[in-house]
Amino acid sequence: MTRPETLSYREAYARLSRIAQELESGEADLDRVLPLLEEAREAYAACRERIEAVRAVLAGDWAGAGDLPDPADPDDEDAGDD
Repeated sequence: MTRPETLSYREAYARLSRIAQELESGEADLDRVLPLLEEAREAYAACRERIEAVRAVLAGDWAGAGDLPDPADPDDEDAGDD
């Protein structure tokens, strides 16, 4: 279940929350568990990537944060989404 789109942190976190609720409810069909876990792994990786990019910026490694939107750039469509 590979998704080509890049998830924002908020989208990935929402997916993780939804998947956790479904799994914790005990109502997830056994045939659905593996696809849910694969989706959760992808969402977790997206969250971790965004967190690591922010940590790099906070540590002073601005070059490692090239995919973060620039809130000061009005042409950056992702700026201010969070």
